Amino acid sequence: MGKIQESLTPDTAEREPEPFGPGSLLWDQMGLYTSALAGNSVFILQTMHPAIGTVVDQMSSFRTDPVGRARRSFASVQTWVYGGETAIEEGRRLREMHKPLSAVDEDGVRHHALSAEPWAWVHLTGFYAAVTAPRYFGTEPLTLQKEQQIFDEFIQLGRILRVPERMLPRTIPDYWKYFDAMVADTLVPHKVALEVLAAMDKVPPGIPAPLRPALAPLMAAVGNLGRFITVGTLPPAARDRLGLTWTPRDERLLHAVGQAIARTTPHLPERLRYMPIAYRARQAARARARLDRALATRPL
Repeated sequence: MGKIQESLTPDTAEREPEPFGPGSLLWDQMGLYTSALAGNSVFILQTMHPAIGTVVDQMSSFRTDPVGRARRSFASVQTWVYGGETAIEEGRRLREMHKPLSAVDEDGVRHHALSAEPWAWVHLTGFYAAVTAPRYFGTEPLTLQKEQQIFDEFIQLGRILRVPERMLPRTIPDYWKYFDAMVADTLVPHKVALEVLAAMDKVPPGIPAPLRPALAPLMAAVGNLGRFITVGTLPPAARDRLGLTWTPRDERLLHAVGQAIARTTPHLPERLRYMPIAYRARQAARARARLDRALATRPL
């Protein structure tokens, strides 16, 4: 990237975003623990962007506090969908938090976290994950109608996050044209992306020394599975850019693992399928619906 990206401008102000609620596909899907299975590939795609990789490299706590960073990220994402009016506030908070973040890369180019292109890329990679995850971890293919609904909801989510309107694709074909061009022409094998992949099977920093030997085998097993899923759910062109190998046997194994997860998950209690914020929001929405029905049928 040869120049500083254009700064983010508040051109979404004329359309105040609406928060999500029951009935939206994101309400049903975003809070599932299984939705996080494709989350690491999204982070890899994001950090392959030169601006994002540079800012994360120099200003993120992903090395010193990876668990805390992940918890904060998941909580923020859950708030976008399940927070009601708090989701709108969270979009503003994130924008304010990222305003002062900038860093200079090894070529002397300064990158800003709120530049329009990387800010939009962080959001729009989520649609890639939303349509990729069902191919591996869904019990049935994603229909064209549902794909369109998810796309429309991601555009709505982009407005909650104050992504400039000019950066939001108008149609699904427009999205894939943009996505493929970004992977081919903008993304790089950034050291942060490679470092994240390499660290996935390691015991994270902050774990007390006496516990580290006991946790090492577990982290190796879980981390290797996580890295396998991450690499498998990356687009092939991004894998090639990172120098990662993926065989037809790997693809078949990922589908088998995904189907085992897809068939097991629906039988779990809701509190074990959904992350805490999502679970509480869904409980509250059902309680609100029961109250509304009681009020509507009260004696007059």
